[in-house]
Amino acid sequence: MLKKKRFLIGGAIIFLAIGYLGYMGFQSSATYYYTVSELMEQENQSYDENLRVKGQVVPGSIERGALGKTLKFTIVEGEASLPVTYEGIVPDTFKAGVDVVVEGHFNSTGIFHANTVMPKCPSKYEPE
Repeated sequence: MLKKKRFLIGGAIIFLAIGYLGYMGFQSSATYYYTVSELMEQENQSYDENLRVKGQVVPGSIERGALGKTLKFTIVEGEASLPVTYEGIVPDTFKAGVDVVVEGHFNSTGIFHANTVMPKCPSKYEPE
């Protein structure tokens, strides 16, 4: 009887721990992203908050730094546009006209400093 009780208590603890870890993992991966127009319409913008913003890279707006690691570009959605700076390795699928999701911080000067740039994969990778 004592062994059975210990087994049930141990199982319950393991079950609760797995449930908690699963919940926390889901919460961190389920980050909402804004469109450019949604971000620009916000009245109370938080400049220290980590955000994800989706938009399309404007053709002709891409500027690369001298060493190729600094990237400046503009993303647009509807009538709203957002200048973005990014330092790091640029994904191969990044180019003008592609949809991207940028993750980072929006500052008070109106420039979005991206930590991550995630371009949408071209349709040639999608099954027919």
